[in-house]
Parts: sequence; C-alpha cells; structure tokens
Amino acid sequence: MSVPKLYLLIAFAPLVGSAIAGLFGTGFLGRWVGRAGAHWVTILGVLVSAIGSAFVLQDVLAGNTFNGTLYTWSAIGGIKLEIGFMIDTLSAMMMVVVTSVSLMVHIYTIGYMKDDPGYQRFFAYISLFTFSMLMLVMANNMLQLFFGWEAVGLVSYLLIGFWYTRPTAIFANMKAFLVNRVGDFGFVLGIGLLFAYAGSLNYTEVFSQSDKLAGMTFPGTDWMLLSVACIALFVGAMGKSAQFPLHVWLPDSMEGPTPISALIHAATMVTAGIFMVARFSPLFELSPTALSFIIVIGAITALFMGFLGIIQNDIKRVVAYSTLSQLGYMTVALGASAYSVAIFHLMTHAFFKALLFLAAGSVIIGMHHDQDIRNMGGLRKYMPITWITFLLGSLALIGTPFFAGFYSKENIIEAAKLSHVWGSGFAYFAVLAGVFVTAFYSFRLYFLVFHGKERFDTSGAHGHGHDDHAHDSHGHDDHHHGGVPHESPAVVTVPLVLLAIPSVVIGAIAVGPMLFGDFFKGVIANSPDRPVMEHLAEDFHGWVAYGLHAFSTVPFWLMLAGVVLAWFFYMVKPAIPAAIKARAGWLYNLLDNKYYMDKINEAVFARGARALGGGFWKVGDKSLIDGLLVNGSARLVGWFAGVVRHLQSGYIYHYAFAMIIGIMAMVTFFVLLNN
Repeated sequence: MSVPKLYLLIAFAPLVGSAIAGLFGTGFLGRWVGRAGAHWVTILGVLVSAIGSAFVLQDVLAGNTFNGTLYTWSAIGGIKLEIGFMIDTLSAMMMVVVTSVSLMVHIYTIGYMKDDPGYQRFFAYISLFTFSMLMLVMANNMLQLFFGWEAVGLVSYLLIGFWYTRPTAIFANMKAFLVNRVGDFGFVLGIGLLFAYAGSLNYTEVFSQSDKLAGMTFPGTDWMLLSVACIALFVGAMGKSAQFPLHVWLPDSMEGPTPISALIHAATMVTAGIFMVARFSPLFELSPTALSFIIVIGAITALFMGFLGIIQNDIKRVVAYSTLSQLGYMTVALGASAYSVAIFHLMTHAFFKALLFLAAGSVIIGMHHDQDIRNMGGLRKYMPITWITFLLGSLALIGTPFFAGFYSKENIIEAAKLSHVWGSGFAYFAVLAGVFVTAFYSFRLYFLVFHGKERFDTSGAHGHGHDDHAHDSHGHDDHHHGGVPHESPAVVTVPLVLLAIPSVVIGAIAVGPMLFGDFFKGVIANSPDRPVMEHLAEDFHGWVAYGLHAFSTVPFWLMLAGVVLAWFFYMVKPAIPAAIKARAGWLYNLLDNKYYMDKINEAVFARGARALGGGFWKVGDKSLIDGLLVNGSARLVGWFAGVVRHLQSGYIYHYAFAMIIGIMAMVTFFVLLNN
C-alpha cells in the first residue's frame, strides 16, 4: 500500500464505520445492522486508524514526512482549492492521540450505553467525530482545516443533544453551536485575510510569505496585518477550545452522555484550537501583540475557571471545569512561545482527562445514574478499579512529580516565568495559583466520592440529586434507582486501566524528545527574539532529575497544600466549608452563577439579538417582504384585474370597437414617428 493510500485509510476508516452504523442501523436506510454490528464496525474502523496512525508516527520519526495534494476540488483562475495531507511529527502525534483515545471511548461505550435505544446512532456519531478530527489535524491547507473545524462542531452539536427529548440537552447543544459560531466568524476572517494577502490557502505557501505579511498594515489603519489575522484566528480557537469569554458552552455540554464528554473534552474538539495555533506558529511568532492577547486570555481561563470547579457538586462538571482550566494552561504556553510545551500538555492531558471522564462515568454507573457527589462517599471498597484509576488520573492532573501531567505543567509554569511578552507576569501568577486551586478541587472531588462516610441510599430510589444538572442516564428519563454501588463491567474498566498507563508514564517517556529534542524541529517555529525553549532546556537534565528537583519547588508545595486542605476540609472538619459558604455567601453566589456570564450573555447579546431579530421580522419580513412585495404585488394584480375585467363584457361589438381604437392608435403613432 502506498503512503497516500495509508493516510486515506486512516482518515476514512472511521467514516465508513459511521456510514454503515448510521445509514443501516438507525432506520435511515433500514435496520440491517444491529447493536452488536454497529459497535463492531465502528470499533474496527477506529482500530484500523489507530494502528495506521502508530505506523505513521514511527515512519515520520524515521524521517519520512509527507506534504501533498490528493485531490483538486476546484480551480478558479490561479487559485486552487485542494484536499491534501501534511504528515509531520505534529500531525502524526495528534493522529495517534485522537485515534487511541477514541478507540478507548468506543469500547467503553459498549458498557455505558448498553440500554440506550439510540445505541447505533451514538456509535455513528462518535465515529463521524473521529473522522472529522482526523481531517482537521491531517490537513495541509486552510480549506480542509475549516472543513474539519466545522465538522467537529456539527457532530458535537449532535452528540451534546443526543438525548433530544430533554430540554436541557437541546438548550446545551444550541448554546454550544451558537457560541462556536461567534468564534468561527473570527476564524473565517483570519483565513480570509491570509488568503487575500498571501494568495493561497496552502500552509507551506502562506508560511513562506510570513516575513512579507509581517511588514503589511491593515488597510485604513496602522495596525499590523499579521496581528489582526492572528488575533482573528485565535478568536476561532477561543470558541473551539473554550477560552474566556467563549467558554460558557463547555460546562453545559455535560448534558450529553459521558463517553462524548471524554471524547470532546480530552483529545479532540477542545484541543483543536491549541493544535491550530501551534500549526500556525510561523505566523504567531511574528506578532507579539497576538501572543500577549493569547497569554492573557489563557491566564484568565486557567485561574478563574478553576475557581468554579471548587463549588460544583456534579461529578462531571467538576472534571469539565478542570478541562477549562487546563486548556488555559495550554493557551498560556502558546502565548509564551512555548508551542511544543502546549502540544505536550495537550497530549498528556488527553490521556488523564479521558481517564477522569470515563472513571466519572463508571462512578455514575455504579451509583445507578446519580451524579451528585453529595450522595456518594466510601466508594473505594465498592469500586476498587474505578477508585485506583481515578486516583491515578487525579495525581496526573494536579502535576504530581513523575506523573504525566507534572512534566507538561511544570514546563508551562516555567515558560510563563521566562516569557517577556506583555501579560506574562499575570500569566505566571495565574498558572502558579492554579496549581493550588487544581489540587484543591480535584481532591475535594476524590475524597467526597471515594472516602469518608457513605452518603448514598441503599434502600431504593432516592430521586434526583440536589443539583438540577446532576442527571445522566442511559435513556430519556432521569430516574435514580438506589441500591448498593457496584464495580462496572470489564468493558468499562479495561479502557480505564489502559488509559491509566499513559497517564502515569507518557510524560517521562516523551518529555525529552518532544520538548528538548528534534521531535518538532522544522515543524514548530521559535523566534530568536523569544528563546523560551532554550532557557527551559538549560534546566533539564533528564526526567528523573527533573522529577526529583520538583520536591524543592514552589508548585510542588502549592499542590501539596491544596491536597492537604481538601483532606482537612472534607474529611476532618467538614463543617468549615459550610461555615465559609454561610459567611461568604456573596462569593459563593458569584461562583455558583459562573461570574454571571450566562446572565450577561442572556441580557445583552441574546436580548439584543432578539430585539434585532424582532426588528428585522417586523420591518423586513412582515412589512417589506410580506406586506409590500408579496401581499403588495397580489393587491396590485388584483386592482389591475378589477380594472381590466370591465373591458371583458362578452359583446362582440365592444371587442370590434376596441380593435378599431387600437388600429387608429398604432397608425397615429407611426405617422407621428415618420414626421
């Protein structure tokens, strides 16, 4: 098999599985494919992609890269719209991460969605999502990038609203769709600017003109063209990667089934923006203004979204806010010109965050579909595999030395410290404080779920949890059935174990080559004016020495303080958090209302849009189109017909007289014309 054919197989194998399960398993073209057939055909497609991606990564590391066009979609003058692949270390690594996490999610879904009537439809969706993400990361041009970008947005809309009979799910998927459209508007403007001034959509051709673009100004202003284009591109990343203030869709997306929470929030959709900025690093490196904008937005997201995780009682929402915070960390690394560190954290985060989401789903299964952590406690003895894997994921998340998350987070903190772009001082404070916050809310969740007093009802149904959002079921109802918690089946726990392994070891294995070796050489740009990576390399003397050195650093003690405080508050003196809540009710209300961002969006943007839409409806649609054009033309025709009908008397002598008058008029006209 030739190399381009292998790339096509990797990209399209999940699409074939999705088409078979979706068209022939949901009733669209019959029900030839049953539940088992749907999961087998989609898992096989993703397995083929995962094996192929691993082979491609090995081939790329041997020096065999690829950048070429496979199909010319359209040619307009000298402009070509093409489908092609750019396979280098960045895209090959992303392919492995996407397909491996997706494979684990596919297998896990067999157990999690086993009783759901939309079983085949769900497998069709998640396989289509995998195809869309692969097309995004493998693209060698901005047209294909935009196709994959929009495709993952569309499929996420379908997945978040998978339980479409629930009003909350429909609201959540519409919210995600609309917020992402805001970001995508900026993304399109950025692509359009680069296309207009570079004359090409191909990455290589655009990047080769980066110096020329850096010398241009935006028409009619003294703004640098490249800064405007890069900020516009990053606005797209703010929507897709849920950066403040376009983050509001991500927590509500928990209305979808847990497997898609892992798929969207771990290795795929939310990391698309991080990948895009790293891919466009040759342009971003030439715009200090854009880098400052990025690092400040990332710092705000990293710190302030972490605060929101402290007061959440829905197990999935705590993990969701940790995703927001970690995406902020990646964005800070991008703004500090440490693109390879951002991608490294993207990779480590993909494994431990997928693990945490799937472990949370396992807890939900064991708790008979109750998601409220206030109804849990002491699950360690009932769910040992889920417990130990959740603990490993949490240790990786908070940056425990020698775990995967430690190597990436530690380098992000150092990169923020070493960066000299405007806003880097605030970013350093934010990511440093975020270490304590992350450790606190992560182990608050861990202790409340797996340790302490058993707070669940074993006598029967206890109804809904305390939080209206704390409902995730395998059908269209929200009934909690009570009973003693139980460990999940092997089809659920095996993916947890397989994800726990890289969550522990992948950081130590990859930190050297990915950050300080030649892994991203020639792929990710680094300006000599911002030698952050060179300074980071000076302090790196191997993964063991780096891990041992951590015990004497500020981030380690902040992390330890967060864990100890969470243990003291929720295991030793649980009355303290309640007392703090009572005395600082205003602060709790601020966090509980998510900084009132939803209310601001509702009061300003949604109400403004409704007012504008109402004006367009009343003036444009009702008065102009319906009133003047449609009904007005009908009235005009009616009036004309009312006049003309008087000429239709039915008498022959009337018609003969009309003919004579007409002939006389024509003769008079021609006589006058000739004179």
